[in-house]
Amino acid sequence: MEKSSMKILVTGANGFIGKNLITELKNRGYNDIFEYSRDMEISLLDTYCQKCEFVFHLAGVNRPQNQEEFMEGNFGFTSILLDLLKKHNNKATVMMSSSTQAALNNPYGRSKKAGEDLMISYSKETGAKVLVYRFTNVFGKWCRPNYNSVVATFCHNIANDLPIKVNDPDASMNLVYIDDVIVELINALKGKENRNGNFCEVSNTHTITLGEIAELIKSFKDSRKTLNVPNMANKFEKKLYSTYTSYLPIDQFSYPLKMNVDNRGSFTEIIRTMDRGQFSINIVKPGIIKGNHWHHTKNEKFLVLSGKGLIRFRKIGTEEIIDYYVSGDKMEVVDIPVGYTHNVINTGVTDLVIFMWANEPFNPEEPDTYFLEV
Repeated sequence: MEKSSMKILVTGANGFIGKNLITELKNRGYNDIFEYSRDMEISLLDTYCQKCEFVFHLAGVNRPQNQEEFMEGNFGFTSILLDLLKKHNNKATVMMSSSTQAALNNPYGRSKKAGEDLMISYSKETGAKVLVYRFTNVFGKWCRPNYNSVVATFCHNIANDLPIKVNDPDASMNLVYIDDVIVELINALKGKENRNGNFCEVSNTHTITLGEIAELIKSFKDSRKTLNVPNMANKFEKKLYSTYTSYLPIDQFSYPLKMNVDNRGSFTEIIRTMDRGQFSINIVKPGIIKGNHWHHTKNEKFLVLSGKGLIRFRKIGTEEIIDYYVSGDKMEVVDIPVGYTHNVINTGVTDLVIFMWANEPFNPEEPDTYFLEV
């Protein structure tokens, strides 16, 4: 854990980025944090501006009731902040949260551009270091849905069985993940900001269409039925799935699985992937034998979680039987090689519970499973 006595001011402390930043700063041992939100007294901000050694200026307005509030919130409050720093001759580094829309001619963009210009003038006047970040669409946990983030809205609505509206599925979006933003901001705190000309930026940007985002999130919801998990090798898909889970209704964290039950025990599939195989739980009743089959290409791993048992192998075309005694008292994985017929015998007095992995999901049209007693 990092330890620091640096006094850090965070404006917009209750906002999406602010909450994530403050939480991670505390995780890393930064405990002298001045948290300021616009509903607090300006006298408190004055005190903070006297003491702080670094400023994360994250406060802003992006969904006001009238357009005049854009300039008041994004330019006016920035002006107040900088005036208070000048009042106390505090030349702490100031990081400012701006937007890629600052390059556009709309009320929000113009207000952000005005804030940027003010920040640059402040730096020239005082010599203080300023870091202006033009963020694109930021997504991740704790972002308010049905407000100004399409990802948050889609995640919340799909998770809660509410409708979504995709105006243009081919519309391209550039997105950055909140954890990548926070890593960059903490690097900036240490003087290691990622610069691009006059501005700073998060290097890990993802480009994807609106329709693709919607379809991915729908597939996340369906995964509880299909048991398919997202492609974790795809960085964006991994981050989007993590975001989706943060919007699950609190009474729906759990979900049932289909247990295939007979007098021998049960078999329950947990997760399936197209490239990393299938994960299941196999329960064998006392005295029962399961298996007596072999595979050409399908291979498996067995891990006994509880109970006692015997796993037996015989190579096809030979007579020798190989015995492996297994128990939940010892965490030991047994590989099930191809070309060996095998079975599992519960030798104990309680259920034998086995966690199983197969290198491919079961396909009833090509099961690659051939009955043959060990």
